[in-house]
Amino acid sequence: MKNKVYMLFLLIITIANYGQNLIPAGEIGSFNSAGSFSINPYGIIFVSDDLKNEITKLDTLGNVIKTIGGYGWDNSSFDCPIDVFSNVLNVFVADKNNNRIQLFDKDLNFLSQLSTQESGDERYSFRYPTSVATSNQGDLYVLDSDNQRILKFNLRGEFISEFGGIEAGEFRMTNPVKFCLDDNFNLLAIEGNSLFVFDQFGNGKKKLSLPVTAKNINSLFSWITLVDAKSVVVFESKNDFTAPLKLIKLDLAEEIVDACVFKSKLYVLTSSAIFIYQMQQE
Repeated sequence: MKNKVYMLFLLIITIANYGQNLIPAGEIGSFNSAGSFSINPYGIIFVSDDLKNEITKLDTLGNVIKTIGGYGWDNSSFDCPIDVFSNVLNVFVADKNNNRIQLFDKDLNFLSQLSTQESGDERYSFRYPTSVATSNQGDLYVLDSDNQRILKFNLRGEFISEFGGIEAGEFRMTNPVKFCLDDNFNLLAIEGNSLFVFDQFGNGKKKLSLPVTAKNINSLFSWITLVDAKSVVVFESKNDFTAPLKLIKLDLAEEIVDACVFKSKLYVLTSSAIFIYQMQQE
C-alpha cells in the first residue's frame, strides 16, 4: 500500500486548567464493569459492560431504555464488548474475543456482523478488535490489536486501506489503544502519551504529545476527549489542532474509563456510573 506521509509535527500543546469551570450536575447509570460509552447526536447513551457482556441504552436522565447481550458467540451475545460507537441510525460494538464487529440499529436490534477470520488475507484480516467507529460516509474503521493497526472498510465490508501499519513510516503505531474520528474527516489514535492524526485516506498528518498516558478517546461534533485514570483532557478539533488542551483533574472514588462532551456538559464514565458536569464558558 502506498502511503503518502506528511511532515511529522511533534507538538507540546498548551495546557489550561479547566477544573474551576466545572459544576457537578448529577450522576446516572448503574453498571458492573463499564468499559466504554458513546453518545449519539440526539443524546442517547450506549454503554458497554465488559464483565456482564452487555450493551445498555439510556437517555440523558439515566433511564434504561434497553439492555442486550450476555456471554456467547451468537448474534447479540458478546465476549468482552470492549468498545461501542453510535451514530443517528446505528450502534457498532467491538466484540473483542469473538473477533468481530456487531452492527445494530438504534434500538439495539441485530443487523449484521463483520468478521475476517475466514478470509485468509493478511491485508485486512483482524483479530481482537479493540476500537470501532464509522465516518459520515459510512466507512467502518476497526482497530486490529493483534496486528497493531487500524483497518478501513466500506459499507459492504470490503477492505479499503490501512492506518498506522508497517508501511506508515514515522506514523507507524506499535501499540495503539483506541481511536476516534473527528468532524473534519481525521482519524485520531492514542498510543501511550502520543496522539496520531491521520487523514481519511490513511496519510499521517501530525503526532501530538499529550499531558497524560491516555487509555481512551472519544468524540462528538467538534469535541475530543481523552482520559487516564484520574483526569480528562478536552479540546476542540479545529484550526489544525492548535487550540489549547484543557486538563481536568477529577477526584472520583473509581478510575475514569471514558468521557464525552455533549451540549456543554462533560459526561465521565467510571466502571459503575456516569458523572455529569456543566462546562462553563471561560
